[in-house]
Amino acid sequence: MSGLPAATVRRLQKLPQVPSVWEGDRHKLSGSPPMGSQTEGECILWVDGVQGVVRAMEVVPADSGFEPMVRTLIMAMERPHAAPPARPQKIIVRDREVQFFLRGILHELDIKVECQPELPLIDEILQSFEEANERIPPPLPEHYVELLAGKALTLWRDAPWDYLEDHQILAIDLDHWDIQTLYVSVMGRLGMEYGVLFYRSLPSLKQFRQDAAQPDTPEEMEEAFLRQDCLYLTFQAGNPELNELPDLDLAELDPEEIEPNFGTIHPLEGLRVTLQEDEAAALSVALEALHRFFKQYHRKLEDDFRSYQGRYRIPNPQEKGTTLSVQVRTLPDVAEELLELEEEAEEPAQTLLRDDLVPEGAQIGLGVLPWTTVEMLRRTGQWHPLPQSKLVKNGEGLPVVIVRTSRSKAKQLIENLRGEGGPQGVCFNTGVDPFDGDRYDLEIVQTGNRDLHLFGEFPEDDPVHSMARKRWERRCRDTGGYCGLVVAMGVNSARPELQVRHILALFEMQALNPTGLGLGPMVRISRQLHLP
Repeated sequence: MSGLPAATVRRLQKLPQVPSVWEGDRHKLSGSPPMGSQTEGECILWVDGVQGVVRAMEVVPADSGFEPMVRTLIMAMERPHAAPPARPQKIIVRDREVQFFLRGILHELDIKVECQPELPLIDEILQSFEEANERIPPPLPEHYVELLAGKALTLWRDAPWDYLEDHQILAIDLDHWDIQTLYVSVMGRLGMEYGVLFYRSLPSLKQFRQDAAQPDTPEEMEEAFLRQDCLYLTFQAGNPELNELPDLDLAELDPEEIEPNFGTIHPLEGLRVTLQEDEAAALSVALEALHRFFKQYHRKLEDDFRSYQGRYRIPNPQEKGTTLSVQVRTLPDVAEELLELEEEAEEPAQTLLRDDLVPEGAQIGLGVLPWTTVEMLRRTGQWHPLPQSKLVKNGEGLPVVIVRTSRSKAKQLIENLRGEGGPQGVCFNTGVDPFDGDRYDLEIVQTGNRDLHLFGEFPEDDPVHSMARKRWERRCRDTGGYCGLVVAMGVNSARPELQVRHILALFEMQALNPTGLGLGPMVRISRQLHLP
């Protein structure tokens, strides 16, 4: 393996060298990995043995080789968690092969690399990790794991989302475990997220639907989400890699490939992915009652959402040999009220997507501006930040949407953007062309006057765009959800790469969720795109 690039070596040599000894090691993660993470992973740690602080920590796949040790060490030097940037005089590792590898890489940085079998500070930290992991409660009480998994799979096979919309609310009268009635909303009609929400009160359900109808910012949408008062069951693919696919429809998978998730949300507690004994018992009874109700009424519900009710004797999971009388009923009046609320919220969005802002022939792309460039544009007055911005200057730079056109058209675009209230946010949303069946990833910018503008259309199966978007989303996470819009000249320049002198304006934006904007899949009608 070749060493560090010369430019990287020069950059690291500029860091002050402190009389510290750092310990470095990688350790296999114990316990069950978090949902969606690598099934097998290792934690890399670099710890300052003098100051007693963790300078860098990274979780990597177990088979990733020695290179992540170097990447995390560079992070510990340049971007430490709780200390100023610096180079150590010496580092100590436990593995002899790692020592030889690091010696070859770091010889130009004047850092001694030694090996010793005991790393007391790291061993102490790892021990604290294991103790903390042991104190984390399991997602479900032990004797409810199989019971709830079985009832969740039964509900998956019932597939109530095939005939129920999420506004068609059911009531489950329990009168047990401090719960009088659970109000049920079924998700999955659009083939996006499948699950069932069990609200502990009807006002909580109505309030969330009202708050979520037209959120002004992603933060307001998140706050509305956390104000719910409900138990929930959601479904995902058992294979984490499948959950990363943007167009995955769980209904296309075999039931054996589906994995249920349980949890609860409360305004004062927030999201909790573990259930207590009473919560698990209530959910198991509610799921069984729903199954029986769907078995009795699903054909009628397929035709019309009218008043239906059924009463069932459900075994009490906490008292063997006893049953509970549980009633399930439809609430058509509530469904009508929620539908009217949704229609009112959607009315302003019918003007939907404009495509008259970006100049014809402009080049659209995704990229990143180094923080030094952002600072330079700020000093020259070409940087236009959002009011009350919470931008985090983290990672390699600011992720940006780049629009390149001629100088005159770029200036006109800047004026047009200002006239629209300036760009406020950007999202990616699915678009469908019904004439040829093609699907697109639409790049949509929202301006200050709440209008939505089409900036780019990319075929969903374009691997170059797919990779660029993944890098874009990772960078947006690093900056706390903030990004930028670059308006630049030089579309026909002999030098295709973007130069700082080409940039005429940089607008700060937020990375938005299309769901928060009330967008679902969009259908092309003539030259415009609309919600179906």
